[in-house]
Formats: sequence, C-alpha cells, structure tokens
Amino acid sequence: MIPVPALSHSFTLRVELSAPLEMGVGRAGQRRIIPIVGGAALGPDITGEVLNLGADWQTVFADGAAHLDTRYVLRTEEGVIIEVVNVGTRHGPPDVMVRLTAGEDVDPSQYYMRTAARLECGDARYAWVNHCLFVCAGIRRANSVEIAYYKVD
Repeated sequence: MIPVPALSHSFTLRVELSAPLEMGVGRAGQRRIIPIVGGAALGPDITGEVLNLGADWQTVFADGAAHLDTRYVLRTEEGVIIEVVNVGTRHGPPDVMVRLTAGEDVDPSQYYMRTAARLECGDARYAWVNHCLFVCAGIRRANSVEIAYYKVD
C-alpha cells in the first residue's frame, strides 16, 4: 500500500518586503519583482533571520491570480545559511485581489496562497532540509508575508 504523507509544522517565516518593481506586461501577464529585505524564522525546527537578499518574481494573470516564484536566504541562530526556493500561487475573487494589491489586510480565508518549497544547506546540522519537501500556506500583509512551512513526512 502506498503511504499517505503527513504534514508537521517546521517553522514560520515573517518576511519583510520592499515596494514592488513593476516590469510591465510580459508574455504571460503583468510582471513584478518584490524585494525581500528582512524578516524572521520562528521555529520550532529553524529559528533565525531572513536576510536582505532575494525577491519574489511574480506574474499576475488577467484574472488577478499571481504565480509566486521566490528565492531568499535564512541565517539560523547558529549562523548557518539556508537557501529557500518557494513557488506557488495566490488567487481569490477579483475584489479581494484588488484589496491585497492595494496593501489592505484581508482575512486569509478569502483567498488562496499556497506554495511548495525546496531548501538547501551545506551544514551538517541542517542537512535534513536537503531531503525534505515542504508545503506552505501564506498570508499577504501590506509590507510583509507570513508563511507557515510544513514538512511532508
């Protein structure tokens, strides 16, 4: 019998964002780059800081849905560097997406923000991240996002 994956909460990120850099309309939709300028990793498995290094390269489609393609770096409380690549989608009713784009806090039950993440690290203390898949749920705030990372067991 094929095993059914289980999820366990690994950590939550509070990611601080700078103003979006609007690129204009590309092949698939409106393109923007949102710089990542800091934040925190809040255990239990990883605790530390989000470095001022990385961005979310978004494509916003005609229906308001956004493809999220994010790279950033964590530094654990022990000083270990971990790369995070996180890809997913955010969508909801048009009026909700307009409110999110305007920087309003919107109840996360009114939209869908889910991603899949790959982490990589060269330090033996965190080598386990190289062999785990993570699925995530997120909340968009005016100048930040909060993302809960769940290990797929």
